[in-house]
Amino acid sequence: MAAQGAGRGKRKELVGTVVSDRMEKTVVVAVERRVAHPLYGRRVRRTKRYKAHDEANACRVGDRVRIVETRPLSKEKRWRVAEILARAE
Repeated sequence: MAAQGAGRGKRKELVGTVVSDRMEKTVVVAVERRVAHPLYGRRVRRTKRYKAHDEANACRVGDRVRIVETRPLSKEKRWRVAEILARAE
């Protein structure tokens, strides 16, 4: 039998921008990554939106936040806001 806690790796962390805060205790975070185009090799931006749990309703649109993976909290919500890195102006 495996040792206690074996197989549980570090939780995934992403940094993105809050694009919607209209839901109760939920924010939508857009995470941008740059990948090489498969044929031409040019760097292109790819954006993915994640729903993240914000218990205190502290995030506002434009805030830069760090989100961490967590257990499923709803149908689409599998992330939670770990910290607000920068406030929107």
